Amino acid sequence: MMAAQDFNFLLATDSYKITHYKQYPPSVSKVYSYFECRHKKGGQYNEVVFFGLQYLLKKYLAGRVVTEEKIQEAKVFYQMHFKQSVFDEEGWRKVLEKYDGRLPIRIKAVPEGKIIPRGNVLFTVENTDPDFFWLTNYIETMLLQMWYPITVATISREFKKILAKHLKATSGSLEGLDIKLHDFGYRGVSSQESAALGGAAHLVNFCSTDTVAGLRFVTFCFSCLCSTIISWGKSREKDAYECLLDQFPSGPVAVVSDSYDIFKACKHIWGDKLKERVMERSEDSALIIRPDSGDPAQTLIEVIKILEERFGCSQNSVGYKVLPSYLRIIQGDGIDLNSINEILEKLSNEGWSAENLFFGCGSALLQKINRDTLNCAFKCSYVETNGKGMDVYKQPVTDPSKGSKRGRLSLRRNSDGFIETVERGAGKPEEDMLVTVFENGTILQEYTLDEIRKAAQLWEEDASPSQHNKEDNSTLESHQKCIMNGVH
Repeated sequence: MMAAQDFNFLLATDSYKITHYKQYPPSVSKVYSYFECRHKKGGQYNEVVFFGLQYLLKKYLAGRVVTEEKIQEAKVFYQMHFKQSVFDEEGWRKVLEKYDGRLPIRIKAVPEGKIIPRGNVLFTVENTDPDFFWLTNYIETMLLQMWYPITVATISREFKKILAKHLKATSGSLEGLDIKLHDFGYRGVSSQESAALGGAAHLVNFCSTDTVAGLRFVTFCFSCLCSTIISWGKSREKDAYECLLDQFPSGPVAVVSDSYDIFKACKHIWGDKLKERVMERSEDSALIIRPDSGDPAQTLIEVIKILEERFGCSQNSVGYKVLPSYLRIIQGDGIDLNSINEILEKLSNEGWSAENLFFGCGSALLQKINRDTLNCAFKCSYVETNGKGMDVYKQPVTDPSKGSKRGRLSLRRNSDGFIETVERGAGKPEEDMLVTVFENGTILQEYTLDEIRKAAQLWEEDASPSQHNKEDNSTLESHQKCIMNGVH
């Protein structure tokens, strides 16, 4: 794997962009482009969580990213690739000489963690020096990779809405919401960087994960779940479970209990042979039983009935059943946005509160997504030629949804409370929600995890039974006004 210090920014683009500097009209001095998650009729999500730009800027764009060595490396590589001399060696050397290898680019962006309706500008990019107009779209390839952390953060927040709705309905409160969904996706992603960036995107919304790369990314503390049961052998399954209780007397401990027969394990081991040991634990050191196979809803209903039979239950303030506080269940197999809602609906119909459950999610959270999940796009909307500005756009007759915005853009909240994009340079600077975060190689604005989480937290309407992030005819006005406190 290439070390970070060996990364060559000049090679981090689509090869067709290498010749773009030759293709622009004569006398171009400014290229201005933007990123959005296009609104698409019938789309599954109508709003997104903006997250991840700060990382990309720090990792790849900030500081001295152009050196003579990297220019020569790129020159040799592109000569081999194209079999002809098309690399703009002179242009890149000007960046090195004039700006000491720092990029003469300005990026304005929505604050990290902000919830923005689909179809709005999320960040803009423009060159700050007329000699380097070609740089704006050279970095498109890298910046479009923003699709990944935005999509993960958005889907994670959708899980949170579903959990909040059921938790509120079946317990009367949202206590513990931020630990209800555990990230199990580390082994299912394509790279360490995906694990780190996707894992961190999940931690914008929740505080629980097994993805160490994501934890390191945000330097966030956690408690590890253990799964080492089969190494003991089938005949010593009870000994394996008892060992875990001995090894972890304090703090919650989650135990995979379906290595052989989840129902027998719950009935005869946890609910009989180790029953007293389980009952000795407290709410802060709860045993969390983990089924990990079979139909999730059917398995959970059967498991929770067995545990009720063996350990009893009580009713909460809104009339739903709750297992003793020292006993909970975590379901991590087969979890996505549809199945988690189905499971919670079926359990509530059986009279069980969502308090009893935690969930884990792997590939559906970090891997089963792509750039088209939120229709992420980066398009040019404004250029200057011979000192004169011109709004530019695309409007393909074969797909109107791919039409792009025109001119210089700003993002504002209008008098009705809606967030909207103002095109053609008509926006007022004092209303613009876009913040200059990067200019001429320097990061100008950074956000803490606490600030990002605060911006992304749920609103009261998100916990209502009718609230889903799907296209409908309702307004977002109330969504902008009423914030839900105490989630983090």
